[in-house]
Amino acid sequence: MRATCPEIILRQEVSKDGFHRDLLIKVKFGESIEDLQTCRLLVKQSIPTGLFVDPYELASMQEKNITEAVMVSENFNIEAPSYLSKESEVLIYARQDVQCVDCFHAFLPVHYRYHRPHGEDAETLIVVSNPDLLMSCDQEFRVLKCWAQSEAAAPCALKSQDICQWSSLKYRTIHKNVTLRVPVGLTTHTSLVCSVTLLITILCSTLILKAVFKYGNVSL
Repeated sequence: MRATCPEIILRQEVSKDGFHRDLLIKVKFGESIEDLQTCRLLVKQSIPTGLFVDPYELASMQEKNITEAVMVSENFNIEAPSYLSKESEVLIYARQDVQCVDCFHAFLPVHYRYHRPHGEDAETLIVVSNPDLLMSCDQEFRVLKCWAQSEAAAPCALKSQDICQWSSLKYRTIHKNVTLRVPVGLTTHTSLVCSVTLLITILCSTLILKAVFKYGNVSL
């Protein structure tokens, strides 16, 4: 990137604890550029097999104007475990930050999939790669040509059928990738878990049958 080209800085981080997280993406263009008011920023985020995005949750958030994101991948199964899943892709229409004239931000809820138990390590790692940044402006300006490295076609807006040409942007990241640690079961606990599950099932079934015969007036 040339010295005369303002630097684009991307920060990707994850908030919340547990199996349900929020992926936060913040983009700063390095200096105040009034022309950005006429531009739209599209975040093309790849979702690894260890995570999933719920399209029904996205639809609900769109109605509440919380985020503007849509699934690109078809035949997507949110119930499948990680080892039977494929990577998916989400388009997020970033919003300009009201407190920063040259900043955009995007938000995406993500959830952990079920993972195979491990032999020794009680956790596995999920790596969320940095996204592609695409920009489309109502008018051309010099610095956009400085940032752009290729062209791509994508919907002009979340609910639009029109296709726009977007410029793929070069940027610098604060973190190389986001890494998540997911707790998993241990294969050495398989016998114990199966035995306890079987005992609890027998106990609960016995209690249910006892209650049915005692209070249900059931006769064989």
